[in-house]
Amino acid sequence: MSKKNTLEWLRGASGELSTQTLSRLEKDLAWYRAMPASRRSAVGLVAQAGINSFIRWFENPKSTASIAQDVFGAAPRELLRSVSLQQTLQLIKLTVEVVEEHIREGREDLHEAILLYSRELAFAAADVYARAAEARGLWDQRLEALVVDSILAGEYDQELPSRIAALGWSGNGDVAVLVGTPPRHTDPEQIRRVAKTLNVDVLIGVQGSRMVVVIGHRLHQEGQPVVPPVPFFQIAKEMDEFFGPGALVLGPTVETILEAVDSAKAALSGFAVSPALRVIPRPVLADDMLPERAIAGDVLARQVLVTEVYEQLRDHPLDLLQTVWTYFETGHSLEATSKELFIHANTVRYRLKKVTDALDYDPSEPRDSLILHAAIVLGRISEKPQGRKKLDEMPVELENEA
Repeated sequence: MSKKNTLEWLRGASGELSTQTLSRLEKDLAWYRAMPASRRSAVGLVAQAGINSFIRWFENPKSTASIAQDVFGAAPRELLRSVSLQQTLQLIKLTVEVVEEHIREGREDLHEAILLYSRELAFAAADVYARAAEARGLWDQRLEALVVDSILAGEYDQELPSRIAALGWSGNGDVAVLVGTPPRHTDPEQIRRVAKTLNVDVLIGVQGSRMVVVIGHRLHQEGQPVVPPVPFFQIAKEMDEFFGPGALVLGPTVETILEAVDSAKAALSGFAVSPALRVIPRPVLADDMLPERAIAGDVLARQVLVTEVYEQLRDHPLDLLQTVWTYFETGHSLEATSKELFIHANTVRYRLKKVTDALDYDPSEPRDSLILHAAIVLGRISEKPQGRKKLDEMPVELENEA
């Protein structure tokens, strides 16, 4: 039979082939039956478009380049998100089977054409899905960068939780932010693989000379074995090799992703002042650089030093503030401190031990003494002067006299 007659037969049988294909879809593919009517209709359009495209291709085999547009152009964009590549290949296979069942004997050229066309169509489908995956990947990268920027800036709106969820964030535990330099060749997937093994979620953003990783613990659901979460400091150690040289700073732990701005600000501040440390451990806690951060103008660091260090010393019943303050200003001398305070040297030693117990800072250690001394200085500055008002609280005439 001539090619012209074969084409006429195909055009005449196209309606029946489409009907049979839709019937087989309903019968053989469970995922198709489970779809809502609108999605089934879209899949049916793809199957019909495949048959019509085959007829056009059989007439002109040089039209291979347009197969993807001919077949998948009829489908709405969201269909690629609801139908997997594997399901699409099942659809192609079933459609080819229906066409082959209707081919009469003696049409060897048509059998061969179907095999060639189905191969081209499978490659076209793979290309369509690859492009869609690439587009989604680029979109996810832009969305992730936007979310990280929002966290760093503290710009929270009603859409932020949904954006975070769209990125696959399932962390429902506490959160911390890690800041370092990006490696020469950044590969976020390496960090994601480590995060997966440690049962944490991550959001990654590269901002010039900084790489920011927001880390969130996943709490185990009911029915699953209870496994203690890996400490953030240990997680930072595991991710160390995927950062560039220089400081790697871990911010303090906060309760939720929506409070991550506090951890991020501390980590960024610590990263900025890290050159002030002669030796920088990797990783280093942002709260281990409170004095440097405070000197650089970090309001949060000043608040931490005042509320969590100075006020704890001031309000302790053993008068720890005067003891440790005197100890610093007498050159860390137990004897000089005891003489100035009129107490025994063993009492000074006992109180200094209480400072360590209460605050986990040892006044005899150089680094800890710097933190304690900075907290005392900032705390005394913040105290309201006794017996007189601050300048900004004076009446105008007194302020002018002052």
